[in-house]
Amino acid sequence: MRKIIAVMALSLLAANVMAAVSPDEAAKLGTTLTPVGAEKAGNADGSIPAWTGGIPKNAGAVDSKGFLADPFANEKPLFVITAATVDKYKDKLSDGQVAMFKRYPETYKIPVYPSHRTVNLPPEIYESIKRSALNVKTINDGNGLENFTGNRYYAFPIPKNGVEVLWNHITRYHGGNLRRIITQATPQTNGGYTPIRFEEEVAVPQAIPDMDQAKAANVLSFFKQSVTAPARLAGNVLLVHETLDQVKEPRLAWIYNAGQRRVRRAPQVSYDGPGTASDGLRTTDNFDMFSGAPDRYDWKLVGKKEMYIPYNSYKLDQPTLKYDDIIKAGHINQDLTRYELHRVWEVVGTVKPSERHIYAKRHMYIDEDSWQVALVDHYDGRGQLWRVAEGHAQFYYNHQVPAYTVETLYDIIAGRYIALGMKNEEKSSFVFGFNAKAADYTPAALRTEGVR
Repeated sequence: MRKIIAVMALSLLAANVMAAVSPDEAAKLGTTLTPVGAEKAGNADGSIPAWTGGIPKNAGAVDSKGFLADPFANEKPLFVITAATVDKYKDKLSDGQVAMFKRYPETYKIPVYPSHRTVNLPPEIYESIKRSALNVKTINDGNGLENFTGNRYYAFPIPKNGVEVLWNHITRYHGGNLRRIITQATPQTNGGYTPIRFEEEVAVPQAIPDMDQAKAANVLSFFKQSVTAPARLAGNVLLVHETLDQVKEPRLAWIYNAGQRRVRRAPQVSYDGPGTASDGLRTTDNFDMFSGAPDRYDWKLVGKKEMYIPYNSYKLDQPTLKYDDIIKAGHINQDLTRYELHRVWEVVGTVKPSERHIYAKRHMYIDEDSWQVALVDHYDGRGQLWRVAEGHAQFYYNHQVPAYTVETLYDIIAGRYIALGMKNEEKSSFVFGFNAKAADYTPAALRTEGVR
């Protein structure tokens, strides 16, 4: 009997340490699947085209500030979904999108354009993805990753469960080291707002030449955020060391408070702690549509479906726009948005009985071509739909990087929202691949970052 139990235990252990997929299954990457794990074929009626390699790096002009021309500027919507027609299309919308039509029946709309599968990544990223498929596994009940080495991107391109799908979003390619200047708005119900301006950096250990890679083995990225406007907030700086296994080693965060001229640890910068200058309209883990540790939820993989999601949002990013053109009462200017039909992974996160979070459930839809979260419906502890998130994505074709143009999070109960990521009025678009130094991401460096 003991021998049988021992054999069973070894079998279970072997299953737990098995590579994510077999070599035969990994061979589908780049053949029947795209190199990132999406279905290469289009859908049955052709409304979702086959992936044929994405759009080229020279798909459009790039202006002196780095803003991209819209390669689809001449296209017109196939149709526009309104409150009067939403029932006809609700099978391809999230419950949150349908609720937005009910909350704002006169103004909310979804213009649907032809679908374009624009995403493609550099060859070295494809190589790292195949390596991940063969080697990476989850540990600590899915809350950490093992054998995730080298260029660490897209841990599970052929996922088997919900948490693996989420890990692909968390570990997706951001273009290496990224620097950006962005604006956030938290409008009142009448549309009035005060712009909050951030200067941000994201750096990955493998792209920092003087980084001690052994010490940074459990670090996925370094994030630094400086508030530069309005004056009452200017000078505050946030530093985050984003760890891979946050159960083993929680996210490390520090804040330099300009008023106190002190650097303090910031354990509240995690989970449902309040987002920076968000007026209570988003949590810390709402940033980037979802960020941080997955450990407070059970993640159920529902499957795949076709949905109308924000996509190729070049019009929304044009430098000819002012923020006042975008920010309107109730929601952003939907005339500037673009939605397309794409396949998404559907994942539902439910708070574990032993944990707590202000969002009892998160219903997520993740784009198959980029692994970016496109839509999230957030529910409170009573099971009531509370906040609706939309990630207005664009593909930076000149650098082969998928990213967000604007992230919106609508509180359909309060009638307010937050819009994060606008850069139309800033001096430059995103800067990819800047030179980073290890010393820039230490608590000691924060004091020199503050403006007062």
